[in-house]
Amino acid sequence: MSNQFLDLIQNRRTIYAIGCDVKLSTAQLTDLIQTAIKQSPSSFNSQSSRAVILFNAEHEKFWELVKAKLQAYAKDEAGAAKTNARIDRFKAGFGTVLFFEDLDVVKSLQDQFSSYADNFPIWAEHSTAIAQFATWTALNTEGLGASLQHYNPIVDEQVHAEWEIPTTWQLRAQLVFGSVEAPAAEKTYIDDAVRFKVFQ
Repeated sequence: MSNQFLDLIQNRRTIYAIGCDVKLSTAQLTDLIQTAIKQSPSSFNSQSSRAVILFNAEHEKFWELVKAKLQAYAKDEAGAAKTNARIDRFKAGFGTVLFFEDLDVVKSLQDQFSSYADNFPIWAEHSTAIAQFATWTALNTEGLGASLQHYNPIVDEQVHAEWEIPTTWQLRAQLVFGSVEAPAAEKTYIDDAVRFKVFQ
């Protein structure tokens, strides 16, 4: 079956080899990212997702913060060098989107709808995941590669301080993007019979 949306999400892949050969302006990319997040659904239309979009020196600064924090976990010089090389691949990209969830929104919903209180943190995770996926796919439609990273919570304190992020915003993921410098590896799938059940 031919389906334009399914074609788009099949083309979205994790791209680790990224660069700065990007034709879109930062203004165009900002609009693209903001629109993708704004149009992403959320429980009770809570719109709890927040984002910080980093370009140029600000993008590089984030990955230098990550690199500095990771040095504390390196067991030896070889491990430190390997870590630095990995982070430098992200730093070579064009930009980074930091995804947050606003815990004030979650708490407000818990107070308003106490019978669902335990579910709102779970639904907030759904919201950020959808926003991340929508943004990732939108970037891919413009020919850009990206990979989703999770260096939270080790850099949370530095991020909040450096960019004056409200304390109620909880960092959930980092989407680093740029020009595609090498394609993704072939993707394999588990058998449908293992993953799905259909009754009719």
